[in-house]
Amino acid sequence: MRSFRLRFYAVMFSVLCLAACGEKEEGMGRYGMLADSTPEYSAVTFLKSVYEDDNLDVAISLSSDRLARILTNYHSNRNVQRHLLNLKYDTVIITPQSGNSVGRSEFSEKATVTVFLSGMYDDDKIEDLRSLDLIKEDGMWKVSQIHPDHFM
Repeated sequence: MRSFRLRFYAVMFSVLCLAACGEKEEGMGRYGMLADSTPEYSAVTFLKSVYEDDNLDVAISLSSDRLARILTNYHSNRNVQRHLLNLKYDTVIITPQSGNSVGRSEFSEKATVTVFLSGMYDDDKIEDLRSLDLIKEDGMWKVSQIHPDHFM
């Protein structure tokens, strides 16, 4: 009986250790705690898709119909970076504007999110801002328009 109990605990311990070894999904936002139902989350996910993914599928799914057609016409991430955002990066860190917007986006249908982009392109450090207009369609925030930085 004692040997059975030891084997049972050994198996359970092994299962718990193996379950803890799974990859943890990287969170969004400054501390990785940005809720996925906010416009900031959709804006950061959209830009991460443009700058870090191999294709535009995620960015197109997070776009309004009009912007999705525009993204499809550019065919590649580099073309979207060069022509639509006018901002190219080899590596980039994307941070949404921090503010006291807790609870304000829950019932709204439109939002504007300012995003700070900081990264490297050809050994040059580039920092810039972009403002993204988002609309809520079927309970999901979708990017409808991208504005350049008005202050630079």
